[in-house]
Amino acid sequence: MTDVTSNPMAEIARLAALSKTRLVWARVGQLIDGVSDRPLRNVDLVFDAKKIDSVGAVDVSRLAPGQKAPDAVLANCTVLPMLIEAHAHAFLEGAPVGFAQREAYLKNPASEMLVRARARRSKLLEHGIGAMRDAGDKHGVGLALAADAKTQIGKLANAPYIDSPGAAIHHRGRYGAFMGQPIEDHASVEDCVAARVNEGADRIKLLVSGIINFKVGQVTTPPQMPVEEVAAIVAAAKSHGRQTFAHASGHDGVENSIEGGVNTVEHGFFITSDQLAKMRDRRIAWVPTFAPVQLQIDRAAELGWDETVVANLKKIIDSHRRMLAKAQEMGVIVVAGSDAGSCGVPHGIGFLSELEQMESAGMSPMNVIRSASGTSAATLDFPDSIGKLAPGSRARMIFTAHDPLKTVANLQKPMAIFFDGEAIAGRGDGDARGL
Repeated sequence: MTDVTSNPMAEIARLAALSKTRLVWARVGQLIDGVSDRPLRNVDLVFDAKKIDSVGAVDVSRLAPGQKAPDAVLANCTVLPMLIEAHAHAFLEGAPVGFAQREAYLKNPASEMLVRARARRSKLLEHGIGAMRDAGDKHGVGLALAADAKTQIGKLANAPYIDSPGAAIHHRGRYGAFMGQPIEDHASVEDCVAARVNEGADRIKLLVSGIINFKVGQVTTPPQMPVEEVAAIVAAAKSHGRQTFAHASGHDGVENSIEGGVNTVEHGFFITSDQLAKMRDRRIAWVPTFAPVQLQIDRAAELGWDETVVANLKKIIDSHRRMLAKAQEMGVIVVAGSDAGSCGVPHGIGFLSELEQMESAGMSPMNVIRSASGTSAATLDFPDSIGKLAPGSRARMIFTAHDPLKTVANLQKPMAIFFDGEAIAGRGDGDARGL
C-alpha cells in the first residue's frame, strides 16, 4: 500500500497494469462521482481495465484470492470521471488566434484535416477529456472520427468517444458555410435530415441564428430559421431517433430554437430569464460556450479590436455570466462545452478554461464538474456508460492530488488519467501546439 503526495502517476500506472489481469482495489481520499452534489470521503473503489465494479462497500470474494487490503491507498488524491466536451469542432485547429491563419487552415484538403484531428485525440485524453460531441463540419472529419469511435464501443478503446452531426444545416448565403451544407440542397426538410442520417450523423446540428457583431455588441441579423422550420427539423430528427442541437444567439434566435423544441441551445448569448424558464420547464439544456468570446477580450490586441469593441465584449461576457448564475438558480440543465476549434480556443486547454469561466460566473466547482460529466452524459445520451463513477460504468477516471472542489483551475495541474487499463500523464503544461 502506498500514499501519494503530489503526483499519483506512478501509482496509477501500477494499478493500470494490474487492472488488465484482475480487479484492483484503491482507497481514495475523495471521490466525485459526477452525479451527486457532495463528494465521498475515504472511499473504496474497485475496478478493472474495462469497468468499475464497486464504489463503497467491497466484496472481497470478487478480489484476488486472499486479498484483504487495498492495492493502493491514495489518501491525498481526488478521483473523478473523465470529462465530456459537449461542443467542439474536431476538424478545426483552435490554437492559432488570427483570422488569416484560420482562412489558410481551411484551404487544407479534408484528408489533412482528418490526419490532424486523429492526432489530437490522444491530447484530449491528456487533458482529461474522455468523450466529445463534435459540433459539425462539411468535410467528413467528424463523421470519420465518430465511425472510428463506434468500432470501440464496449471494448478497450485507445481514443475518446466522439460522435458527430456531420455537416450542420444552414441556409445558402447565411452564416455557416465553412462547417455546414445548405438545406436548399434538398427537396424538403425531411430529405435533408435523412441525408445527414444516411451519411452517419449521430445528431442533427442546425444553425438557427448568425453570430455576434462584436463591433456593435449585438446579433445584428435576423434568425435564418423560423420556428416552423426548426420544429420541422426537430420532428424529422426524432423520426430517425436523433437529438438536435442549435447554434443560437440573440433573443430571436434563441426563442426560435426553444419554441422549435431542440434538445440543446448552443452559445445562447443575450438569452433572457423568460427563455431560461421555458428551457427549464421543457428540459432543454444550455451549452453557454464562454471561451470564444472571452478569447476576443484576452487577445484583443492581436485581433485588432479597439477599446469600443473590447467594451462591448466585456458587456456581453458580464451579461452571460449573470444569466448562467440565474440558470443555476432556476434549475436549467447546463452542459459544458467550449467551442474548441474557434480562433484561439485550443482543444483540451480551451475546455478546461471554459470550466474556469463557468466557475467565475458563480457556479460551484461541483456543479461545473457535473456539467462536464454526469449531467452531460445524461443529456447527450452516449451509448457507453461514461461520465460517472458507479458500478458498471467505464473505468475512465482522473486522479489528482490537486483538489478540483477548491477550484476547477486545479484540473489544469498535473494529474493521472486512467483510461481503459492505460495510465496517461495529464498535461498541465499549457502547450497548445497542434490543438
